[in-house]
Amino acid sequence: MKSSDLALLSSLGAQLDEIGRRITEMAERYGETPDSAIATELFGAERALFATRRSLDRARSLLEDMS
Repeated sequence: MKSSDLALLSSLGAQLDEIGRRITEMAERYGETPDSAIATELFGAERALFATRRSLDRARSLLEDMS
């Protein structure tokens, strides 16, 4: 079970990285337009995703240390 949970956490982290990258690209497109409020919200979402990613990394590290 531990190895499957580690694999799942790794997979979820990779998915969050991809989603974060896509959000960043979109936010940057709106950053220099009259719609910069959209960029602000997207950058906020990006920060939340990266915080979630760090939490997943900490959970994975704790799970690895349980051996």
